[in-house]
Amino acid sequence: MFVGAVFFPLLGATISGFLGRWIGDRAAMWTTVLCMVLAAICGSLSFWQVAMGGQPGTVTLFTWMDVGELEFAWALRYDTLSAIMVGMVTFISTLIHLYSIGYMSHDATPSRFFAYLSLFTFMMLMLVTADNLVQLFFGWEGVGLASYLLIGYWYEKESANAAAMKAFIVNRVGDIFFMLGMALTFLTFGSLDFDTIFAAAAGKVDASFLGVNSIELIGVLLFLGACGKSAQLGFHTWLPDAMEGPTPVSALIHAATMVTAGVFLMCRMSPIMEYAPVALSIVTIVGASTALFAATIGCVQNDIKRIIAYSTCSQLGYMFFAAGVGLYQTAMFHLFTHAFFKALLFLGAGSVIHAMSDEQDIRKMGGIWRKIPITYVVMWIGSLALAGIPLFAGYYSKDAILEGAFAAHSWVGNYAFICGVIAAFLTAFYSWRLLILTFHGKPRADHHTMEHLHESPAVMLIPLVLLAVGAAFAGMVFAPYFIGHEYEHFWNGAIFNLPAKHMMEAMHHVPEWVPMLVMTVAISGIVLAVILYGFLPAVPGRIAAAFPGIYRFLLNKWYFDELYARIFVEPAKRLAMRFWQIGDMRIIDGMPNGVASLAAGTARGVVRLQTGRVANYAFTMIIGLVVFVTLFLMGH
Repeated sequence: MFVGAVFFPLLGATISGFLGRWIGDRAAMWTTVLCMVLAAICGSLSFWQVAMGGQPGTVTLFTWMDVGELEFAWALRYDTLSAIMVGMVTFISTLIHLYSIGYMSHDATPSRFFAYLSLFTFMMLMLVTADNLVQLFFGWEGVGLASYLLIGYWYEKESANAAAMKAFIVNRVGDIFFMLGMALTFLTFGSLDFDTIFAAAAGKVDASFLGVNSIELIGVLLFLGACGKSAQLGFHTWLPDAMEGPTPVSALIHAATMVTAGVFLMCRMSPIMEYAPVALSIVTIVGASTALFAATIGCVQNDIKRIIAYSTCSQLGYMFFAAGVGLYQTAMFHLFTHAFFKALLFLGAGSVIHAMSDEQDIRKMGGIWRKIPITYVVMWIGSLALAGIPLFAGYYSKDAILEGAFAAHSWVGNYAFICGVIAAFLTAFYSWRLLILTFHGKPRADHHTMEHLHESPAVMLIPLVLLAVGAAFAGMVFAPYFIGHEYEHFWNGAIFNLPAKHMMEAMHHVPEWVPMLVMTVAISGIVLAVILYGFLPAVPGRIAAAFPGIYRFLLNKWYFDELYARIFVEPAKRLAMRFWQIGDMRIIDGMPNGVASLAAGTARGVVRLQTGRVANYAFTMIIGLVVFVTLFLMGH
């Protein structure tokens, strides 16, 4: 069961990737879906046994490396933290695979797409079941590779290639910090196995490296690595461009796999992070700033997928600042509920794009809700969950994060609470802006598009309905286990909290006005969007015209791409140009006869010595032997 949950997706990827040409595209697609269904069954049973039944375990496959003091196995670690991720990833990925059968039905190479999709899932499962940092890093790099392949899947488009490269390069920057964190962990603890590291953490609180506390430095380095994968402020620039891939890819990256890896890492390393208060403060500040920053950008974007992408960036910020104030359980709960409603929103957006003949600009939509009623309803459910409206999934997890930040009673907690409340207002606002401009008002699409508007096929709608059920009820069902008063029994030691903090208990004893405030700002955001875009559609344009500087600032994403181009990209291009003009053209090709010509001439001269005649070779050997003996005798 434990092994099947992880390796069935790899089996599907192998069959589809290497045998797809022989068995046919349709067989390859359904084979990967079948493998994912089997993985989801194993993942659900694992979740039930480990998390609900309190029976963790580790399956050791083989010893991976044993060199000197560096020894670790390839093992599947199943505790509550892993079981949650395995169950969620396999379930969401199965629905995305099923949805993709309809969405990619007209694609030229669907077997290649499904191979990449299943490979992506396998790598994420390897990451979350890792028993040591090296195995986790293998999955970490694997999801980076798979994301590169999927974002650039339509490689005929230059924009897709550029987006894939951007994602790959930005993540490599973060991975440098991750590797440095791994190296310092081994230097400090003498091991990379989680059990060894976690058991020794309390005894290493005074250890230092180059005059800096080792635990703090490890925490900061691992967090910077997590920022790359989870697109936190400064490392976020790849995430919106990742929308160049097919919509199912966007759903899988944003809901269940790559971007959640950083949050998982912080929670997995809670026994280290708890002894690194400075690192946790940095996590809180960056997470809160990201939540607010991304929400401001989402309010003015016009591409339906990019709006949801910035929403993901913002929600990841919530998860990080929850971990930063010590509420790892709440961060994981929001990761869990977010997977349902964010996958629902992306796949719902894909259904809209499918219906609108690949149109993604919400300014060219409108008045379509009667034509695609099921997509319309599920998009409402996903938006209600995202906005944190009571009884929907996001309400239970997002409110718990904000209440926990308030309960932290520290300046970083207060900063996170303020940023989170403002971001909650903006989240509700841009969610209903998207709904109104997409589905309501007068049709703004051309006549041909409206004439061919149609609801998606059943193979795409079934996953949407199942995800809508999760977005509506997952919070209500699982809140008692994740963050309720019996949370210790559920987590069963998979997450570590310092006893002195009492954060999980304090979260449940905040003043009554705190949850009321959170709910009020969410409803206010919805009301404002309805007024501006439903009843006064000319007003948003006038506001943008009145404040053109602010509008352009937000529309251009705070000019991060332009800033990075000026600081990193253009100097790198100029340096490369200098190397080419001076190093290649002047030195290599520009010297008398040119270094390349000299090398070619020398090679031609050496070739003449290769006559193919044995007598010539024997003569050369004899001459060489005479020279060698002569030098030897002269030396003595």
